[in-house]
Amino acid sequence: MPLIDVRNVTKIFGARPERALARLKAGAGKEAILAESGNTVGLYDVSLSIERGEIFVVMGLSGSGKSTLIRHLNRLIDPTEGEIVIDGNDILKLSIRELEAFRRQKTGMVFQRFGLFPHRTVLQNVAYGLEVRGEPRAKRHARAAEWVATVGLSGYEDQYPAQLSGGMQQRVGLARALCTDPEILLMDEAFSALDPLIRGQMQDQLIDLQSRLRKTIVFITHDLDEALRLGDRIAILKDGSLSQIGTPAEILLSPADDYVRAFVKDVNRARVLTVETVMKPPPLRLTDETLEQALAEMQRQGAEIGYVVNARGYRGVVTRDSVNAAIASRAGPTVDEIAVGAPSIAPGASLAEALPATLSSTYPLAVISRDGSLEGTLSAAQVGEILTPSKDLEAA
Repeated sequence: MPLIDVRNVTKIFGARPERALARLKAGAGKEAILAESGNTVGLYDVSLSIERGEIFVVMGLSGSGKSTLIRHLNRLIDPTEGEIVIDGNDILKLSIRELEAFRRQKTGMVFQRFGLFPHRTVLQNVAYGLEVRGEPRAKRHARAAEWVATVGLSGYEDQYPAQLSGGMQQRVGLARALCTDPEILLMDEAFSALDPLIRGQMQDQLIDLQSRLRKTIVFITHDLDEALRLGDRIAILKDGSLSQIGTPAEILLSPADDYVRAFVKDVNRARVLTVETVMKPPPLRLTDETLEQALAEMQRQGAEIGYVVNARGYRGVVTRDSVNAAIASRAGPTVDEIAVGAPSIAPGASLAEALPATLSSTYPLAVISRDGSLEGTLSAAQVGEILTPSKDLEAA
């Protein structure tokens, strides 16, 4: 079951939204409704599910509804219509007291403009959520000090926000959100006010923290490169409606409509896509077969190349010619004794990293996981096909 389930949520701002909702359902557009009634359509019939432990990015241009959506997840905004179910509970049915407890215990939020208290020190800002919960001073300060260190700000505990750079202030905001150990982290344009270098560093830090914490993160951005870098999955909004939800590879390689296609056409695919998104299964996997068995299997499958693995992991490559020659010369009893080492690549490597190796290798690269197992293969032809824009993308 997903942790967060948004079901047919519509939000209309302004007086008498029910009239605008009826017009919307009858087919009127966002601009027409604004002109007729003065109502603004923030979201229309948005449904999506977010799994535990994933970074789910919501992106779109200004006015697309992305910030409106994230504010529904902790009920800073209530929908005009629809349901929001978190961890099996419809949060729209929570009482005021239950909602306060939900916000304190279940969610943390990081804002675009930092949202720090200027009269509080770094340590006091980070400890604020625990203070609201009623944690003893010594306990909350000890916990806050751990998070200050985690985000790389040891030594700045007694500084005030005005004494810090923008990037440092956002690290404080991140530490404050995480200090209460929320299951869900809501990040609304959290890095967009930072300069590009600091922004990249904050992205690195978030990726590193997520590898250890496995929080459920809902991240709002208008920047496609940021979305592709951070997101396990991405939802793209246009004028309050969903255009597409998918993994970065799905968004790049299979855009759902012209709007998404226009977004992705100038993306550097080599930098964004990883080997595991485009690799193919090995054409033939050989284990401890004798040379004769290996040759028979290669002939049966019509394979000219075999990838040899055994209990120690990937061993190398054999060809049908090399197996034939080994049989003729009685080189050894099993195929792994004649395997030739060939270049390999990690599944998480970018295509930009993989391309030089694919071009210089006689064989498709073996894609090897950390434990040494063979996950697939990658050839220069595969990389070239993925990196060459299709005609429909060129025309977009």
